[in-house]
Amino acid sequence: MGHATRIFIDTSKNLFQLHGVDADEQVVVRKRLRRGQVLEYFARLSAPVTVGLEACGGAHYWARQLVKLGHEAKLIAPQHVKAYVKRGKNDARDAEAGCEAMSRPTMRFVPIKDEARQAAQMLSGVRQRLLRERTRLTNEIRGYASEFGLVAAKGLDKIEPLLASLAAAEGLPALAKEQFAELGKELAGLETQIEKAERRFLAHQRQDELSRRLETIPGVGPVGAMMLSTKTPDPHLFKCGRDFAAWMGLTPKDHSTAGKVRLGVITRAGDEDLRAVLVSGAMSVIQHAQAGRSPPTPWLAELLRHKKPKEAAIALANKTARIAWKLMVSGQAYQAELHAQATPLPAVA
Repeated sequence: MGHATRIFIDTSKNLFQLHGVDADEQVVVRKRLRRGQVLEYFARLSAPVTVGLEACGGAHYWARQLVKLGHEAKLIAPQHVKAYVKRGKNDARDAEAGCEAMSRPTMRFVPIKDEARQAAQMLSGVRQRLLRERTRLTNEIRGYASEFGLVAAKGLDKIEPLLASLAAAEGLPALAKEQFAELGKELAGLETQIEKAERRFLAHQRQDELSRRLETIPGVGPVGAMMLSTKTPDPHLFKCGRDFAAWMGLTPKDHSTAGKVRLGVITRAGDEDLRAVLVSGAMSVIQHAQAGRSPPTPWLAELLRHKKPKEAAIALANKTARIAWKLMVSGQAYQAELHAQATPLPAVA
């Protein structure tokens, strides 16, 4: 029995399960360690090993620490590990399945993120959470107000007048007015937090050279450019722009069999927030084109002749992703003149 050459770690909050094999694929490690014992164990190993982990929130930290100890760390998407679980589920079987998965020659691994990239993603995540919380709070205010017969139109700018109407409403119970006042204070505090997060986000975006180049693509604003810059792994890992679009879930599902090609809706794989911001940007481009504020490219004009706007937005988001990939791998800036002259849209009924 030789020394371990490949070890997989099934992580959890406190207990970590290890499964390792030697050069002859014989099991030489079956061990459970507490969180504080993991790095000490790998520091004592006589030779470097290849260590695998499921890609999750804390996996990038452990991968960086293992690399510092001289080992090779590889992260695997959880769905690729699950395919190798033979029967049942427990920590030992999960670790065994991961060790088997990382040995496959065609296995795809997740790039390890550095601390700066994770901090930038945290900045984006905090901003998104605050925006979702504001939406939840405004919907709560609208819902409670409707119970007392006061209904406001859609839009954030309608909430403050609604709160003023509630405060001045006659016959509204004093207890309800107190609660609406508290909700208004909570909303005001949330708006202050969002303003701070927006300033911090935009300041960081202006310092990122790649993000500034990506922002020049039509349909990509500061938010989309920053998310593309921070959430995309090494763009050279993708062979072409289509692979990058597929990574974001913007390509159709393939249900082909027996020589018959059947393509369905988009896969929706990858990062949901990144895909959503590209689709929203594409929808904005289409709305501006339909309103006559900016003429579309011939490609988009032709697409809109036989596709609904939302379907066209998915296709445009796919194209935007491919352009973004090209800018990332080439280091070039977006050149609008490469597109043919825009043509007017057909009349919309």
